[in-house]
Amino acid sequence: MERYRPRHILAVDALVLNAAGDVLMIDSPARGWEFPGGQVEPGETLTQALVREVFEETGVTVEVGRLVGVYQNVVTDILMLGFLCTYVSGAPTPSAESLAVEWVARGEALERIKAPFIHARMKDKLEFDGEAIYRAYRKQPGDLYETYQVVEERGI
Repeated sequence: MERYRPRHILAVDALVLNAAGDVLMIDSPARGWEFPGGQVEPGETLTQALVREVFEETGVTVEVGRLVGVYQNVVTDILMLGFLCTYVSGAPTPSAESLAVEWVARGEALERIKAPFIHARMKDKLEFDGEAIYRAYRKQPGDLYETYQVVEERGI
C-alpha cells in the first residue's frame, strides 16, 4: 500500500508600503485588485520567495518585515503566509501576472478588493497590531465570491 503524502501548496503575500504610507497593489487577471504574492519554489525560503514574487509581479524590490497571518484553504490545501514589507526600490510595472500596478492610498486599498478572502487578508494587514492571525477557510477553486467560509480563526 502506498503511503499518503500531503500535497500542500505553500505561498506568500505582501502588504508593501512606501514612505508615504501608500499600498502597492496589482490588478490580477484572475482576481482583480489584490496585493502581490505567489508560490514558494523548491529550495527557496519564505522571504526569498516573497521578494522574488513581488519583483516579478510589480518591478518593485522590497524588504520583508513582520509575519501578519497564516491562512489555510482547507479545500485546495493552500497555505498562505502574509507579511508586511517595506519598499526599497523600483517603479511599479505591470507583468504577465498583473494587468496594472499602482501605489494606492491606504484608505482606498480595501475598496478596490472584491474577493472576500483577499479583502479579509488585506484588512488583517492594514490593521496589524503585532499579533499574527491564523484563519482556516473553505473556498472552491475558481469561485471568488460565493464559497468563502471561515472555519477557524485565532490569534497566534
